[in-house]
Amino acid sequence: MPIRNTEQAWGSVNKAFHWILALLIIGMGFLGWYMTWLPNAPGKIKIYALHKSIGLTILALVLLRILWRQFDRRPPELPMPQWQHVAARAVHIALYGVMLLMPLSGWLFNSAGNFPLQWFGLFHVPSLTDGENPTLKAIAGITHLILFWVLLVAFILHAGGALKHHFIDRDSTLRRMLPWGIRAEKSPASPTTTTINSAQNSPSTPEVKS
Repeated sequence: MPIRNTEQAWGSVNKAFHWILALLIIGMGFLGWYMTWLPNAPGKIKIYALHKSIGLTILALVLLRILWRQFDRRPPELPMPQWQHVAARAVHIALYGVMLLMPLSGWLFNSAGNFPLQWFGLFHVPSLTDGENPTLKAIAGITHLILFWVLLVAFILHAGGALKHHFIDRDSTLRRMLPWGIRAEKSPASPTTTTINSAQNSPSTPEVKS
């Protein structure tokens, strides 16, 4: 599988970014929902620490993916109605915006609450504020929650659009992002090629002897 994008499919680097981020975001959604129902106990602190570490990982991966896309051109867009191009672009912008802002709002919430922050216990992550700030903490918390719902809607639209293209439109939108790749699609045969192939495959005319 090519590392970089091709004319027909996404490269292995973009595919890795896409599916790793998808799995992390889905996992974070379930983890975030689960930890809000936990009673206050040492185990809850560990779950929150894991949540923060995964959030920082998502932030780093999104930044790396944006950087990589500056050096790797997108595959050509598939033919579809203009409104679908506009809708897909809007959903992609929303996804990237939320994937950046949601971890940042969580980081800001943690900093304004003056809570410690480590990345999987390996090293300390600096605070974004100069100590505790209740007002900023409240704003960051509300923003984080709103962004969660925006992310959920954008994620559903993105996945639903991909499934529509695959099962209804039957094009290669989804297949060219799948981890196992995509076969090169045959381009429509030119009239000349069709004529030659037909002539080669047709029975030869018997030779008439005089």
